[in-house]
Formats: sequence, C-alpha cells, structure tokens
Amino acid sequence: MNNQTLLCFDYGEKRIGVAVGQTVTSTATALQTIPVINKKPNWGMINRLIAEWEPDKLIVGHPFTLEGTRQKMTDAAERFGRQLEHRFKIPVDLIDERLSSYEARRELKSTRKLDPVSARIILETWFRENKDIRYRQIDSNKEDY
Repeated sequence: MNNQTLLCFDYGEKRIGVAVGQTVTSTATALQTIPVINKKPNWGMINRLIAEWEPDKLIVGHPFTLEGTRQKMTDAAERFGRQLEHRFKIPVDLIDERLSSYEARRELKSTRKLDPVSARIILETWFRENKDIRYRQIDSNKEDY
C-alpha cells in the first residue's frame, strides 16, 4: 500500500493549527499551534514541520460562512495555501472547514489547544471526502496478492 502523510493547517490571523495524518489509516492527530505575527506565519516552525513529517500533500482549511459565501478569511487562507505550495513545492488541497472550530470547542469544552484540534477535524473531513483515494491505493497493489 502506498501510504501518504498529510499535514493540515487551520489558518488564522493570529494562530495556525496543525495536524498530521496518514492515508492508509485515514487517521489524524493534532500537533501544535504556530503563531502568526503581523499577518506573517512563523515560516521557521512550518519549515521544521515539513522537514520532520515529509508530507506528500498539504491540506488547508477553506473558511466560508455558514451559508457558503466567501468571507475575509477565505482569501487569506487561499493566499496561505498558495504560499505553502510555492515555498515547499508540495501539492495543496483546500477543504471546506465550516463548523470545525465549533466542533473542536465542543470536543475540548474549552479554547485551549483549539487550533490543532480544529486542524485535526479539518483533516478528518478531508479523509471522509476523499476516502476513494485509500481504496484506489489498495486496488493498485491488487496484483501483489
């Protein structure tokens, strides 16, 4: 099986939550929070995460209003995704992140460590919406059995 590692980013104006996951198991783990200062992410921390996890793909939460319309953060998250792809030459997928912070807050019952848990929830959404990728990977190795 061709396992892929994915890093997911929940982009915000002050903080970015990060989670990691594996396509073979479709599981995600909350990792950490990266500070954003003067609208600039801490690229050094992101560099270290990329070097440590060697992801095959990056996922960025794509924020919309509950009604599905664009908002100010939609443009900011798209810009962040383009910056990631340009800097690291790793494909980036955007995934609708509506209600991820609400779910994280409900799960944690606080706002401590909210951002990485939101990133984990976003990545779990990506896995649910892309579950056929896992099956294609398994099918591609069928002749090995």
